[in-house]
Amino acid sequence: MELLDAHLVPAVDGVAFGLLLFVVAAGLSLAFGTAGVLNLSHGTLYAIGAYTGAELSDGTWGGLALGLAAGTAAACVAGAGLSAATAPLARRGHLAQALLTFGLALIGGDLLIQFFGADELPVRVPEVLDSSVTLLGHRYPAYRLCFIVMAVLLAAFGTWVLTRTRMGAAVRAAADDPQMLAATGHSPRAVHTGVLAAAGALAGAAGVLGAPIIGPGPGTSENVLMLSLVVVVLGGLRSLWATFAAAVAVGEVQTLGVSVAPELAPYLLFAAMAAVLVLRSRFAEPAGAGHGSEASGPDPVARLRGRLAGSLRRRPGGTADTAGTPGTPSGVGAGPASAGSLPGRNRAPAWLARLPGRAAWWRAAPLLVLLGVLIALPGLLDAYSISLAGSALALGLLAVSVTVLTGYAGLPTLGQTAPFAVGAYATANLADAGWTVGPVQIVLSALAAAVFAAVVGPAVIRARGTTVLMITLAIGELTGAVVNQLKSVTGGADGLVGFPATQALWGGEGMLEESELYNYALVVAVVAVALTLLVLRSPAGKLLTGTRGAEARMRASGHPVGRYLLVAHICAGALAGVGGSLMVTVQQYLSPADVGFEIAAFALLAVVIGGTTSVIGALLGAGLIVATRDWVAGSWPGHGPLLLGVLFVATVYVLPRGLAGLRGGGSGGGGQGGPPSGATGSPGAPGAPGTSDTSGAGDQPSAAPAPTPAGKASS
Repeated sequence: MELLDAHLVPAVDGVAFGLLLFVVAAGLSLAFGTAGVLNLSHGTLYAIGAYTGAELSDGTWGGLALGLAAGTAAACVAGAGLSAATAPLARRGHLAQALLTFGLALIGGDLLIQFFGADELPVRVPEVLDSSVTLLGHRYPAYRLCFIVMAVLLAAFGTWVLTRTRMGAAVRAAADDPQMLAATGHSPRAVHTGVLAAAGALAGAAGVLGAPIIGPGPGTSENVLMLSLVVVVLGGLRSLWATFAAAVAVGEVQTLGVSVAPELAPYLLFAAMAAVLVLRSRFAEPAGAGHGSEASGPDPVARLRGRLAGSLRRRPGGTADTAGTPGTPSGVGAGPASAGSLPGRNRAPAWLARLPGRAAWWRAAPLLVLLGVLIALPGLLDAYSISLAGSALALGLLAVSVTVLTGYAGLPTLGQTAPFAVGAYATANLADAGWTVGPVQIVLSALAAAVFAAVVGPAVIRARGTTVLMITLAIGELTGAVVNQLKSVTGGADGLVGFPATQALWGGEGMLEESELYNYALVVAVVAVALTLLVLRSPAGKLLTGTRGAEARMRASGHPVGRYLLVAHICAGALAGVGGSLMVTVQQYLSPADVGFEIAAFALLAVVIGGTTSVIGALLGAGLIVATRDWVAGSWPGHGPLLLGVLFVATVYVLPRGLAGLRGGGSGGGGQGGPPSGATGSPGAPGAPGTSDTSGAGDQPSAAPAPTPAGKASS
């Protein structure tokens, strides 16, 4: 009783805060579970209601009612608009939805700040509610008790609507069997719009009513969104009462947990979220669930074996690019210009036959052009722009690591900033300890990030589709919590600065000039990208692509798919660690914002801009993002989020296959840019694997190699 008495106020605060999250999460659950929209702008809908209610509040009941009506209506209209915005993406899966809604969140947040200001707005409630009441001997705000009652009534009303009314039956039918719903004369499209409008209305009402509890201000929408995602994952999508219980639990952790166990509270929520998602994925069928189906195309393993067999059957003289039939051995239908029929002194040398052909040089042309431009940049740009180019290279390596996971392994990730952060903080601490040689920093940072990826990899590789997004998001947020709490290593919210400059090689001086730092970053990036391309174009890379495109066949053929994915996850983590190390070297400082969720979203956007299987495209996308965020936004101060949001939206609509898709074929990174099959899926609960959309998977084979007659090489 003494413990309860000491923590009574935080416990009741936890109930009030949890119920506020419940109202928000109910709308998010409705949008995701019924309309199939992974809405990362849901926190912005909450902010619309909160700002509107705060602006209209005047301390009277009329002002409260007017604010509630206006805030709810404004968010409802925004939700209906979201339905129209996401309609063209219905067949492209949750990854495109997540990027679009995140871009809309950036745009909406910027517009709200421009309209209402950047300061937190005061909220005035009626005098009767702006008082305290006695609760078991403690004074407690009357408004929060009133809000608890209203939230419980809302939960009961929502459950009744969904389970006891024709409207609720239509909503449930739209989620379970839209074709049957259409056969009864109801429009699934109208239900879809109504669901998103209702979800927006719930978020707006929560914003108005929650403004006295969580005042509207910068950062509120992101915090509410993250906590609501945790509630939805823990509570599931099938029962409002389960969501209700999960919301109360989250609220208690956020308030009572801070007072009882402040060291553990920051980790509990996202750790619980990750644990629930991993457990759900353990009971899901992994084979073929999110990586394609057997009908998605020919077996890539068979194609690889055919290519290797054809290569072994080629004779040295038959590989030269001559007037005869390509790949035809000497003496088998070769014309007079065939290398196999020439006299000894005119025969093409063996080394010439091994040189890359024109097609190979054509495929490598974009990479060579990009390399030439990057080498010439220091002579064309000022010091500040050169520094931005170095930062773009660091973000580019992070984006390439996301390409490996999303485009090749089919594991769409929102948490690749976790190994990126490990590499960054490893380099900063190594430099502070006197280990300032660049190659040493790169190798040790990559090793630390690889070990981290190996530890968390088993929790990621079993899942597919949206579940991977959520698990990696939880891992990224847990890493962010560690960064903020482990001040002795990370500097906490203040970050790290003032460590010695990096030396390019042993015995050299520390690099301080922007051109020196850029050239160092360019050399490291070129080596890392070259190694990545070699691996992706090797038989190992083909096996990874086969794992994404035909997982069921790979498993049936006896391939250790889980081992392939784990190795890919470890290698991608090491590459992200190299990017983090470069970022620290170029910037000479490190803060939590450099490794947060926003950077993870930027890296994923860079991949989508370039094409999900294009390494070059990922680098170009990273450069475009840095230029928009830091260079273009410099001419329009204060509107960087707006410009980035427009970039998000334009990319999703205009470049569905990325820049690589504009070429109509392969890219320098090794494939046509298309949506990763593992990132698409039908609407459903987190953890439920979606259906695969292989139409845009650039590396999927279009046809199996035809049998080759004896004595002839496969062309």
